Amino acid sequence: MHILLTNDDGVYAPGLLALAQALRKIAHVTILAPDRNWSASGHVKTMHRPLRVMETNLADGTPARKTDGAPSDCVALAILGLVKDPIDIIVSGINPNANIGHDLTYSGTVTAAMEAALSGIPGIAISYDSPERDQGVIDYGPAANAAMHLVQQIASMEIPPDLLLNINIPSLSLQEMRGVEITRQGKRVYHDALVHRTDPRGRSYYWIGGDAPTGVSEPGTDFWALEQGYISITPLQLDLTATAQQELLMEWKLRI
Repeated sequence: MHILLTNDDGVYAPGLLALAQALRKIAHVTILAPDRNWSASGHVKTMHRPLRVMETNLADGTPARKTDGAPSDCVALAILGLVKDPIDIIVSGINPNANIGHDLTYSGTVTAAMEAALSGIPGIAISYDSPERDQGVIDYGPAANAAMHLVQQIASMEIPPDLLLNINIPSLSLQEMRGVEITRQGKRVYHDALVHRTDPRGRSYYWIGGDAPTGVSEPGTDFWALEQGYISITPLQLDLTATAQQELLMEWKLRI
C-alpha cells in the first residue's frame, strides 16, 4: 500500500512525524506537506503564483518534500504527477486539536482529504482532541497508533467514490479509549472576539481572538463521541446541497 501523508501544521510538525512513523509499519509512505502552518486555511487552490517544492528531512531523518503551497495544493501536486508511484490512499494529520462540527469548513487538515476525494482517491483526515497546548508537549503516540490500525482496516474496504473520512481521536491512552463511533457533524459553538489594537505608528489593526470553541453534546455527533471517550469517524461527501430544503425554496416561487 502506498500512502501520501500531508498535514496543515507544516512538514516539521510533531503530529506528522508520529503518524509517519506509525504508518510506515503498514505501508510505503510518501510525505509532501506545507513548509509552514496553514491551520484554518480552508480549501485552497493556488493559481496566482508558482509553487515551489523542496527536499527535506523530518526530525528522525525520514526524507520528505515541502512546498510553499497549502495542504490541498500538496495533494494536487502529488496526484497531478509530482509523485510518480500510484497513490492508494491519502492521509492528512495528525492535527493537534479536534476538527469537529463547523470546523470542517475551516480546517486545512480536512480539506486536504477533500482534495483527495475530488480526485477519486480515498482521503482520511486525522485530528487529536489534545489538551490546550500550553499544558506541555503533546504525546501523539496513542493517536498515531490508533490511526495506524484504523487506516489499515479502512484501506482493505471498498470505499465509495467522493467519500472522505474525518477521524477525531480523544486524548486518552489506547486502553482508555472506549472504541469507535460512526458519527455525524455536531454543532460547534464559537466564542470569537474582535480585538482592536494600535501599532507603534498609530495605525489600527485587528486580531480575531476569544475563548476556545465548545460544542453541543448531542448523542451521535462527533463532539459527543469525543466527550464520551470514543474515536469519532464522520463520513463526509463533497455534495453540499441542502436537499431537505429544496422543496421549501420551490415554494418561494422565485422569479425575475
